[in-house]
Amino acid sequence: MQRLKTTIATSAVATALLCAVGSMPAPAQSLNESLGSRLQANPNGDRLLVDAREIIYDNDRNTIAASGDVQMNYQGRTLQADRVTYDRNTGRVYAEGNARLTDASGAVVTGERFELTDDFKNGFIDSLRVVQTTVDNGRPVTTRFSSPRAERAAGETTTFESGTYTACEPCKDNPERPPLWQVKAARIIHNNSEQTIYYEDATLEVLGLPVAYLPYFWTPDPTVKRKTGFLAPRYVISNTLGFGASLPFFWAIAPNYDLTLAPTFLTRQGVLGQAEWRHRLETGAYNIRVAGIDQQDKDAFLPSPFGPGDRDFRGSLETAGQFHINERWKWGWDIALVSDKWFLENYRVRSESLQSIYLKESVSTLYLQGQGDRSFFDMRGYYFQGLSTQDWQKQQPVVHPVVDYDKRITPSFLGGEFGINVNVTSLSREAAQFEPLTATNRASYSIYQTCAIFDPEECLVRGASGTMSRASITASWRREFIDPIGQVWTPFAYVRADNFWIAPDFNGYQNNELTNYLAGDDDYLFRATPAVGVEYRYPFVASLGTSGRQVIEPIAQIIARPNETKIGNLPNEDAQSLVFDDTSLFDWDKFSGYDRAEGGVRANLGIQYTVTGADNFYANALFGQSYQVAGRNSFRQADLANVGLESGLESRASDYVGRIQIAPNQNFSFVTRARFDHDDFDVNRIEAGVRANFNPYLPLSTSLTYARYEAQPEIGFPRRREGLLGTATWNVTPNWSLSGSVLLDLDRYLLARETYALQNANYPGTTREDQVYVSAMSIGIGYVDECTTLSVRYSMTPRSLTTSSGEKNTNHTVMLSLELRTLGEATISQRIDGDAGEEGVAN
Repeated sequence: MQRLKTTIATSAVATALLCAVGSMPAPAQSLNESLGSRLQANPNGDRLLVDAREIIYDNDRNTIAASGDVQMNYQGRTLQADRVTYDRNTGRVYAEGNARLTDASGAVVTGERFELTDDFKNGFIDSLRVVQTTVDNGRPVTTRFSSPRAERAAGETTTFESGTYTACEPCKDNPERPPLWQVKAARIIHNNSEQTIYYEDATLEVLGLPVAYLPYFWTPDPTVKRKTGFLAPRYVISNTLGFGASLPFFWAIAPNYDLTLAPTFLTRQGVLGQAEWRHRLETGAYNIRVAGIDQQDKDAFLPSPFGPGDRDFRGSLETAGQFHINERWKWGWDIALVSDKWFLENYRVRSESLQSIYLKESVSTLYLQGQGDRSFFDMRGYYFQGLSTQDWQKQQPVVHPVVDYDKRITPSFLGGEFGINVNVTSLSREAAQFEPLTATNRASYSIYQTCAIFDPEECLVRGASGTMSRASITASWRREFIDPIGQVWTPFAYVRADNFWIAPDFNGYQNNELTNYLAGDDDYLFRATPAVGVEYRYPFVASLGTSGRQVIEPIAQIIARPNETKIGNLPNEDAQSLVFDDTSLFDWDKFSGYDRAEGGVRANLGIQYTVTGADNFYANALFGQSYQVAGRNSFRQADLANVGLESGLESRASDYVGRIQIAPNQNFSFVTRARFDHDDFDVNRIEAGVRANFNPYLPLSTSLTYARYEAQPEIGFPRRREGLLGTATWNVTPNWSLSGSVLLDLDRYLLARETYALQNANYPGTTREDQVYVSAMSIGIGYVDECTTLSVRYSMTPRSLTTSSGEKNTNHTVMLSLELRTLGEATISQRIDGDAGEEGVAN
């Protein structure tokens, strides 16, 4: 039989635009009519573009073939191969030799042989490999499918027979080695329209070894951000809660709102119900979370008032949101309501309101905020709920509200900078908050801290009952002048006015004791503090050649203002934290808040030395002292919280303060700051820290922080406080790392190991130990690569004699966390000693 074969070939690449009408030779026109005519009928008028070195028409076999670096483009899909053959009898396209199909999403499919329909949507592929890259939280994620034979249907579904799936890269040195993890299944079905991957008869393998089997499961494909379906299961192992499990369900109701339901079945406590509603609107978003349980075994918790052992129903309601009014203004809220102070911790309920800056508490707030080019406005209300056993809710303030406004301008007639600062604060509480200064003055009839003797010399008032409101406004001006010899003069002035309204409540629990401190009538009190001052600096600069320079800079500052008034007659709510060190030496007003206003004439003197050199070398030292030149020393006269006493500023000549900072290069730094007694130069306060990164010589980074504060009995610290914190991370390999930290309590004063008598909660005494006390410790090992994150960590925290969680628990914990990217993550946390476990979670 004679074969008729026509070849169109050139020395360059022969390109045929199919579905186009043109004057081509007959064989090529046949190709156009054969394959192109089948595709040109699509409603979008898409064209098939074929690029090849040679196009062959075989009339005997009724086939058309393109060979030599073939590339075919149609509807966003690109088919590449050494040879592509179109069989007009069957309407099938065969691609062989380095076959590669790229779809519109960027997924790359490779195989030994493709058998496809003429629109590339359906067909079979031998020795299939699919590589797809997406972005997850800003990080690229590459997934890989493989199968000895796969079928494409309608361009939307790919079925992998005896398929494998992984997000791990193959080993560069040995590509045939199994990846770190992979899923092998009898069938893997990837449905692009549903954006779902289904696994049938599946096994999870780690380093080629099977570790888990599931007859059937499904996951969203890596392109999915949100999709209706069941989430990864969660399980619980806890002596307090029992064994339990939940299978959260996520309902993507609409593109901008969804609902998650997560009932957890606990063998010891019953069913914990949790739900979260999320809603995104045009100008912002909000969410609502609820959790609740009618607990079955109350004996797992301490009895009232030390725990929730007397409660049946426990729960929480939380909501958070933020909305933008325009590009400068926004408002929002973060509100939490809980049935009791222990619920969130006992049942490990996630809460956006939790804060642990000083003590663990739940902070609810409603706010309005604006930001200008040189102005700032913030108004918000607060509701604080203490979450430890010793917190008494009646002593917690309700802030309604606090307003801050700050504006900076440059006046043309004065130059420099003019500023306006406004603060308005209004708060109330039901019960006064007292703090005993000595152990003998602690009341023994209540679990809440209070005083047995309400004497201002033995008891502090941290917060008064009733209502306290204050409005403060400060207008300031400063301008810098440099004279011909390089001296820097900065005159400044400010005036501050405060108006107080105080309405103490002397009714209720121990509130009548406030009469020892405050007058009985409602008071409107006004305070004004004008001030003028000047700051002087004279930097002496010496060049170190091309390697750097050094600067010696004497600094002097003097501020004149009238004496502070109403000391001790006004509550102090926001100025109780006073730390005198190098950072506050040249502050105009060294109090931390608005309830106190520094008065009198004060001079601040210091000298600063700075060196900069080659290889990022930097060193800085500052030493100085403050002097009360004239008038009443605000830090010598105590207020209701004794703020100012034992601060280092209470004497006419203050303690000395200093700082030394050295950074030889970008990998090492050392900084220490200290306060020295003005009489004998004893160290009253010292903080020192060193950070070291030994790369590239050694993959190790460490930090060491030491702090010691002498006793300050007049402000509630009767003993010295001293501690040492060390941390280290060693990157053993690019993927494996070891890390650890230890916190040592060096003052060696410990709470006596007394047994708590629940019916008579006496405060435990203190003893002095000979050995150093390990206050907290942790050690862990971690592994990270492109597809897997694994960490195992052991931690130890001090046992709380006051049992702030309300549980009969202990404090040694092992945590295991494993994330298989695109599949899910699991976290298990287990207490390993004593009588209670901790929750384990699998996601």
